[in-house]
Amino acid sequence: MTQPLLSIENLSIAFSQQGEKRTVVHDLSLRVHPGETLALVGESGSGKSVSALSVLRLLPSPPVSYPQGDIFYHGQSLLHADERTLRGVRGNKIAMIFQEPMVSLNPLHTLEKQLYEVLSLHRGMRREAARGEILDCLERTGIRHAAKRLGDFPHQLSGGERQRVMIAMALLTRPELLIADEPTTALDVSVQAQILQLLRELRNELNMSLLFITHNLSIVRKLADSVAVMQNGRCVEQNRADALLSAPAHPYTRQLLASEPSGDPVPLLPGSEPLLRVDKLSVAFPVRRGVLRRVVDRHQVVKQIGFSLRPGETLGLVGESGSGKSTTGLALLRLIASEGSILFDGKPLHAMNRRELLPMRHRMQVVFQDPNSSLNPRLNVLQIIEEGLRVHRPALSAAEREAEVIRVMQEVGLDPESRQRYPAAFSGGQRQRIAIARALILKPELIVLDEPTSSLDRTVQAQILALLKALQEKYRLAYIFISHDLQVVRTLCHQVMVLRQGEIVEQGECQRVFTAPEHAYTRQLLALS
Repeated sequence: MTQPLLSIENLSIAFSQQGEKRTVVHDLSLRVHPGETLALVGESGSGKSVSALSVLRLLPSPPVSYPQGDIFYHGQSLLHADERTLRGVRGNKIAMIFQEPMVSLNPLHTLEKQLYEVLSLHRGMRREAARGEILDCLERTGIRHAAKRLGDFPHQLSGGERQRVMIAMALLTRPELLIADEPTTALDVSVQAQILQLLRELRNELNMSLLFITHNLSIVRKLADSVAVMQNGRCVEQNRADALLSAPAHPYTRQLLASEPSGDPVPLLPGSEPLLRVDKLSVAFPVRRGVLRRVVDRHQVVKQIGFSLRPGETLGLVGESGSGKSTTGLALLRLIASEGSILFDGKPLHAMNRRELLPMRHRMQVVFQDPNSSLNPRLNVLQIIEEGLRVHRPALSAAEREAEVIRVMQEVGLDPESRQRYPAAFSGGQRQRIAIARALILKPELIVLDEPTSSLDRTVQAQILALLKALQEKYRLAYIFISHDLQVVRTLCHQVMVLRQGEIVEQGECQRVFTAPEHAYTRQLLALS
């Protein structure tokens, strides 16, 4: 066995807050050898990301401290290294892909400027030489028409496309060790497979090592050589990937393996009239060029979509990032401009102006993919959840609004005693429950769920899916469920619509599509899942 490239020895990590010290990682020991992929698996809050950020000393000190242990890279201590040494390691030798690309990418700079900055800083490349390498890396990570996208800003990309840019940014430096914190969370299965293949190729080409943080055990099976399982800040099990996945020793590991999505959708009541009818829905975005940003073209994102949805029914929207799934959801809620017919309970939403739509808003709600972005960090949970009541039920008193918040928090499995706390004090799964409570408090009939479980670990994901099913059965809620996780779609959805580049390539009853897909693209998605 070769000497480890990275060695974490008996590491403990503590946070100091208001004079109290709380240890969040206890006595952690991990080793990553040259060319090896180690997967770090566990629930949100188990200490995975904190441990990874500590490798490059990216956590502020104080409040973070290391009561015991050390981290060695090529035998050299990183915890005791000076800032100059760390600057030579960060990016050049050890690169990191962060979990939230919208936080990591600069919203004011184009993709080309941000990617060129990496090559200029770490490899001293000039712009002319850098452009070709940037385009090659973007195309290898699955960005279509890369040359046309270099002038785009992060907000013009889908969530999956932003994640691919982050991956390209890390790979441009050709590091010895790549730390990837949930890098495929926002990616559909086809791009996920492409990224995993790219990581394998680079690992072989550069003898690159990989510390891969994930909650997706199917990725662990495809990529990892070794696995370490963390729970409550402790490593409860380590082994070779094949041995651990086939014969887990610890009860918690067995629980993770048993948390894969399963079960059937909520039974439908017969004879229901459609709540939502959509016909020839199309969305086009203006393409602007020049100093004056004049509109020179229109980019068709969604093309001629049609379906109907009954109370208590779930329609799954499936497809690659950028295929028009989220755009369709926003158009249905009239949050962006569209063409075509949208009938909600027989009323023509497409013909209503903003004032006419307002009384309809409480009947249609949305839960976004990333609760970190959709929850206001300056409001506490009570203020976040009651916000809709202030708009749509202004006659309620403060006490009545608070009573409604307590009721809905109990319904989604949140402790009402925590209603004065702010979003930062909650885990990812708890924040998603807050987002669901905010949508539910207005007693809607339709909820658009945009990747609501993609950033959650499997155990929390199973809890959220069970919650969505229970709420649907109790209130006969209709869901538009946007996802790239086909296992989740299968367990929740009655219908499925497969989108590719804004067009429907296949739609129908979910079980039929999954067992006997007619289109080659659908078969490809199923084969990769």
